[in-house]
Amino acid sequence: MRDRRDLAELDKQSLLHPFTSISEHLEGGPRIMDRAQGVIIRDRDGREYIDAMAGLWCVNVGYGREEIAHAMAEQARRLPFYHSFASSSNEPAIRLAERLLRDAPGQPSVVFFANSGSEANETQVKLVWYYNNLRGKPAKKKIIARTGGYHGVTLGAASLSGLPLLHGSFDLPLPGFLHVTKPHHYREARDGESEREFSARLARELEELILREGPETVAAFVAEPVMAAGGVIPPPEGYFEAIVPVLREYDVLFIADEVVCGFGRLGTAYGSDTFALEPDLVTVAKGLTSAYFPMSAAIVSEKVWGVLRERSAPHGPFGHGHTTSAHPVGAAAALANLDILEGEKLAQRAARVGAHLQTRLRDALSGHPLVGEVRGLGLIAGVELAPSGSGRGEFDASLGVGRRLAERLLDEGLICRALGNTLAFSPPLVISEAEVDEVVDRFGRGLDRLTGELEAEGVA
Repeated sequence: MRDRRDLAELDKQSLLHPFTSISEHLEGGPRIMDRAQGVIIRDRDGREYIDAMAGLWCVNVGYGREEIAHAMAEQARRLPFYHSFASSSNEPAIRLAERLLRDAPGQPSVVFFANSGSEANETQVKLVWYYNNLRGKPAKKKIIARTGGYHGVTLGAASLSGLPLLHGSFDLPLPGFLHVTKPHHYREARDGESEREFSARLARELEELILREGPETVAAFVAEPVMAAGGVIPPPEGYFEAIVPVLREYDVLFIADEVVCGFGRLGTAYGSDTFALEPDLVTVAKGLTSAYFPMSAAIVSEKVWGVLRERSAPHGPFGHGHTTSAHPVGAAAALANLDILEGEKLAQRAARVGAHLQTRLRDALSGHPLVGEVRGLGLIAGVELAPSGSGRGEFDASLGVGRRLAERLLDEGLICRALGNTLAFSPPLVISEAEVDEVVDRFGRGLDRLTGELEAEGVA
């Protein structure tokens, strides 16, 4: 126990944690995770949890995969690192790029490797600007995203994101980043408005924004196939069918952020496949290596690559990159991870087990006084809490209801993620139906505990 306390103090004295209240962390300290296998993770106190979030939407093949560890070790012994600047390369990165191009949506032509989803989306922003400069359209630079969308935390990626937490204290978003309405029918639709009518209205909103700004200034639109950190928001019926023609009409590139949806999460290889999308640029990360190694990619279509290939020579070298772009150990991890995803047919498994998760959540929580909406697709789901009898009313954010439930769930041995008043589920794709049943049972027990507390406080 002394060792654990010493580590906790060292943590508080030395680590600045992402998306963590500094003051609360310094008072309470960290939960230190120690080991994991499959969908189970254990902390240094010996407590075991079902990780219904796959870390942060990312450990798709589950914990403890020796195949990936072995591939990384072997590559580290052979070539632990060499950069990809100035035409240098390595075999794992070449083979990984070719493999991604084989299955990526749209008409993919080349891959740029980075280290995180934030970096890959930052790369997409710079590619969009570079593309239009090469086309002789220097004014065509504005990028449209959605409120509630999450695309990363670097300056450009945070500007794409539509979450106030990422903006207010950092003087963001930067100029030229615009946002349209979150496609959440439950919260944003007008009374009596069907999903298709809602989608048509959002497409009109997008078109009106493009026309107001001037089509000659609007360069790209970015969207997650299913919005993840914004509350697990699947698109309403007809949404992308209405949005994409507007983009094509005004020569606006479509960036599909597949950081969460890619590599099987929705029951298809990519979220774009689920909705029959053909994006111009695709961002992948998390599931690329199942987070066994930091690695991401910007996948570039022939439409964009053709311009770069044919018109970049007068501008000299492509002035963008990272020291560890196309890292050989990361590429080896990704190749082993893709072997598991394909060999074990984990996308198909996500479709089957995900259907069970969606049914069990709806059956167990339908009619619960504090559940406003259950939503999701495949192995991603969200349960939004709302005051009893309030219709589409919301709990005041100051109550921290979602966070309080997440804490109760930890007591039940279950890890979910609080996104405001929504609790998110995104388990490893290897989760079994029996483990899904246990997830739902534990969630129900934690929710009942919180309900009793809120009723006693007079806020339920």
